[in-house]
Amino acid sequence: MCKLKSRHASSAVERLWSFCGRLIAIKSKTQFVQLGIFAFCAIAPIGVAQSDETTKVNDGFQVAETDWPWWRGPSRNGIASANQTPPTSWGIENNIAWKAPIPGRGHGSPTLFGERIFLQTADESTGAQLVLCLERSTGKQLWETVVHSSGGMRKNSKSTAASSAPACDGQRVFVNFPNSGALLTTALDLDGKQLWQTKICDYIEHQGYGSSPALYQSLVLVSADNKAGGAIAGLDRKTGQIIWSRDRPKQPNYPSPIVLNVAGKDQLIMTGCDLVSSFEPLTGKTNWEVPGATTECVTSTVTDGKRVFTSGGYPKNHMSAILADGSGKLEWENESRVYVPSLLVRDGYLYGVLDAGIAVCWSAETGKEQWKARLGGTFSSSPVLVGDTIFATNESGETFLYRADPKSHVELGKNKLGDEVLSTMVVCGSRIYYRAAVTSGPERKEFLYCLSK
Repeated sequence: MCKLKSRHASSAVERLWSFCGRLIAIKSKTQFVQLGIFAFCAIAPIGVAQSDETTKVNDGFQVAETDWPWWRGPSRNGIASANQTPPTSWGIENNIAWKAPIPGRGHGSPTLFGERIFLQTADESTGAQLVLCLERSTGKQLWETVVHSSGGMRKNSKSTAASSAPACDGQRVFVNFPNSGALLTTALDLDGKQLWQTKICDYIEHQGYGSSPALYQSLVLVSADNKAGGAIAGLDRKTGQIIWSRDRPKQPNYPSPIVLNVAGKDQLIMTGCDLVSSFEPLTGKTNWEVPGATTECVTSTVTDGKRVFTSGGYPKNHMSAILADGSGKLEWENESRVYVPSLLVRDGYLYGVLDAGIAVCWSAETGKEQWKARLGGTFSSSPVLVGDTIFATNESGETFLYRADPKSHVELGKNKLGDEVLSTMVVCGSRIYYRAAVTSGPERKEFLYCLSK
């Protein structure tokens, strides 16, 4: 198993030893059961929801709860560690630990490993695509690597040539860039040296590219759906060699490949192209594939342990729940437009933000709407759950805090920072890492903020 525990080693071992010592003093069956429950609580990871909806993927990694090594966090579902106390209020002069200028333009989220932050950006004047590394404690730039000196591809006003999040396995940083009519994946070492670069397939840009790489055991998984006839592929993390590749329909589509443990097994899930598809992560073999999504999706799939949930926005607004046991059963569907922000699932309920700025809660089992509430603004970034609190940021830099409660919408706070935010925040180690642009007349500058109490 590849250990990504970079710091703050878990105290689970110490707690287990404490439990073993107490076994000597057991005097009754009742006390044994009580201690057994204590032991489970002592050794179970605190930062990951202990329920069937986030059953641990057998990916070969052990992630420190203070790190965020890939898109949507350690569990790939937007749920951050509950064992932290990030700020719940902030502003231009409030709870900012540091503020780092980011050259160029990008909408990708940062990735955090140990004392380093990695993020992608692009120079729109030259077409260059770059990876930056910052010091986590100060925001100081440690290095900058030009992955492509020209050829960066950007289409509509909401896309950039750097809209993906890197993935880090503790030794390498993996990035996807659409460049010069192709989709390429590149690996760098932790000091920014390029190790390998692999073309996945030809790429025709329709709206933009924002799919982030996923890591599973020895592979890095990459998707590149597009009108040229895209691909989803598994590459050797060490060499970049394509181990398997599957052709995809000739349709534009934007989700990241997501590996989930659902229906008792690890499954690589892709939605869109009018399909919901499940593959074996190590071989690319199709587990099952059924109609059940719209053509163009952006969001990253989540699961409640039994179902996977799709959401898309073209040519129709569409959400659905598909049993992931291979039966292909469509359990429910509706016409909600959750096109760009990904969903959250917790304790049998789905929480989402419609692109138009309305927060909604649905039953994961039935799709029944529990409540909805208008937040305001337009949303592209995905919500993040910390404990019982959902953090959701609109494109104008307003972050709404509300409770993950199926009974009613309970607003907990609202903060404003920056003028344009399309990147999803990262919350780990009791800090928030927040990418935003500030505008002054025609001038636009990007910053990465570290928010802390």
